[in-house]
Order: sequence, then C-alpha cells, then structure tokens
Amino acid sequence: MPHPLPPGDDTAVLLLHGLYSNPNEMSPLGKELEKAGYRVAIPHLQGYTVCAEDVLDRRFARSPWEEWYAQVETVFDELRQQHRRVVVGGLCIGADLALHLAAQRGLQVAAVLALATTLYYDGWGIPWYSFLLPLGYYTPLRHIYTYRERAPFGLKNPRVRARVERDMREREVSAAGASELPLNGIYQAQRLIGSIKKELPQVVSPTLVIHSREDDVASLRSPEQVYRRISAERRRKVVLDDSYHIITLDNERRRVSGEALDFLAQVLGAPAAARLSRAA
Repeated sequence: MPHPLPPGDDTAVLLLHGLYSNPNEMSPLGKELEKAGYRVAIPHLQGYTVCAEDVLDRRFARSPWEEWYAQVETVFDELRQQHRRVVVGGLCIGADLALHLAAQRGLQVAAVLALATTLYYDGWGIPWYSFLLPLGYYTPLRHIYTYRERAPFGLKNPRVRARVERDMREREVSAAGASELPLNGIYQAQRLIGSIKKELPQVVSPTLVIHSREDDVASLRSPEQVYRRISAERRRKVVLDDSYHIITLDNERRRVSGEALDFLAQVLGAPAAARLSRAA
C-alpha cells in the first residue's frame, strides 16, 4: 500500500541543465517553482554536470549520453515514488534529455518544459568552422580536442555575461557552464539529438517550448520542429525577443518562470501547497 503523501507533495519538477553546465543554470527557475509550491530537483549527473572540482578531472568527458539519461531516469523514478505527478524540464541538451524521457515514458511525464531546445547547432554565434567538428568524432581527436566557449556565452545581459566571463577565466566554470567543451561531449550530444529527432512524435505530454529569437546556439528551426512534430494535444510555443541562449539566466528569466508557472497551472492546476496556502 503506498504511503499517503503530505500536503505539497503532489507535483515535483525535475530540471536538467545544459551540457557540461551545473544546477546554478536552472536555479532562478527552480526558486520560482518552489515559491509556487512545487518540489524541485536539479540533479548533478555524473559525466554531464561540471562543477569546479570536475574541471580538474577530464574523465567526466568520457561518458556516453546513455549514461546521462540513465541517471535522469533514476531521479525521475525516485520522484514518482514520492509525488503524484512529475514534470520534466531542461535547457539546451537538458531539454533534449527531457524530451527523450517524455518519448520513453509517455504520460508518466506530467508535462515538459523545453527551453532553448537544441536540435541543430545553427545559431548566429556558432563558429564558421564548426562543420569540421565531425571529422574528429571517429578519431582519437574526440578524446583530446576541446571547444573553448567564447563571448557572448549565451547571454545578452552584459552584467551576467561579465560575471560568467570572470568565473570562466578564474575558475574555468561558471553558472553558464565550463569554459571548454570536450569534443566527445559534443559528439554524444549529436547522438542524443539523432535519437530525439526520430522520437518527437512519441511525446504526448503537455509541452511548453520557449526559445529566443536571437539564440546564439540554436536558431528557431529547433523549437519549430519540436512544436510541429510532437503529438501532445496541449502545447504552447513562446518566442523571446531580449535574450540569447541561456534564457534561464538572461534578461527574460522572469518571463521564462512566469510562462512555465502559467502553463503548468493551465494543464495541471495549482500544486497542493499553493491550494492549501490560499485556503488558509
């Protein structure tokens, strides 16, 4: 017999940051969701999350995307044991992992928050020589070469960008991620993307897609494909006009949180903690 859940435990939100970044990237959104009464989990995924101590140990870059996803599934199943509903959201490759989970688990996923989803690296900030990267995927270069992040670091806000740039210079890691992306990670992300493109019609959970018109990593081609090809009856697409790629930290981070809260309220209703608060 399942244990009765205490008030506030009816809905959890699992948030997944971008590739080789860390939970700080999702913290502003997580805090707003918690204020609204949701239980939020932003996990550290071995081989995917990069904090300061990981930068010194390049072994984190060797794991395949299937290992990233297996950890996501473990956290998701733990949350399902404790909550009636679990929402999954992510940024960039984190959104790809969230969509993959939704494709695999169907309506076990209560809703999806797909933020700055990346199905194509075709944003205006991608270097012209990026088309050469696949040449290294099947050679020893894959385990040696790293792509160094550069301005604007996915951020339009000059104050936040300056802080990220300083942290990357001094600590090699920031709220926006590591200063360098190992080529193997980019290769694994491309493998994941290949799977997602085939699986989009399997996504039936209510889905919110948010993307910036000026995204420097992925153009509007990615969210348009997600929105068009998923099978969810309830879906919404929001295009931002004053942010770059990392929309959870940039100028419109409050709008991102507001859109997420509005969408979840529409498709799921208010979480139990919020209902109890209003009734008190």
